[in-house]
Amino acid sequence: MGKIDDRLNELGITLPDAPAPAANYVPFLFMGDLLYVSGQISAGPDGLMTGICNGPEDIDAGVAAARACALSLLAQVRKACDGDLDRLVQVVKLTGFVASTPEFTDQPKVVNGASDLMAEVLGDAGRHTRSAVGVAALPMGVRVEIEGIFQIA
Repeated sequence: MGKIDDRLNELGITLPDAPAPAANYVPFLFMGDLLYVSGQISAGPDGLMTGICNGPEDIDAGVAAARACALSLLAQVRKACDGDLDRLVQVVKLTGFVASTPEFTDQPKVVNGASDLMAEVLGDAGRHTRSAVGVAALPMGVRVEIEGIFQIA
């Protein structure tokens, strides 16, 4: 096991299996030392994390959904790197999509669930650029979808 796996264990975090694509696309693609990971939808051990953020009372559920997306992103990175997460040099960018009503403007607070997880697990290598966007609906009614770009050694 490497340093990142040790850190995950220390935090009591188990990565899920890398989800298979749900349509005609690849889950990840290398371009030089950059790894592009397709959007990962919010799913946990109990299934899809669905719903729409409408007000402050929905932020915690959104944060949990974004965190689940981040775990799936790391699972895809692990798969792309043949099991060696220590090849991950830097999280470059996360783009988060939050199912929300037009009145909901706390998408950045929701996507912090993913950003905070990356920093917690990876330290400075987890700090990244980011976009947090509100959308009317996401696939299968999920609450959050996040895609990522990662630098790989």
